[in-house]
Amino acid sequence: MKLEEMREKTVDELKSAITDWKKDLFNYKLQLSTHKLENTALISKTKKLIAQAKTVIKEKEVAHA
Repeated sequence: MKLEEMREKTVDELKSAITDWKKDLFNYKLQLSTHKLENTALISKTKKLIAQAKTVIKEKEVAHA
């Protein structure tokens, strides 16, 4: 998901997306520890998505405050 797409979503949609990404991140870390993860870049990409979504949520909260 791109940053522009994140900004179009509501805060609740972003929070549910963060939850999904955290589950994915957990699964990627498990796969990494069992040497079954082929694309290790997925971990850093997922972390980046979570951070971007949290930033967009914070921006929206400040804008409405």
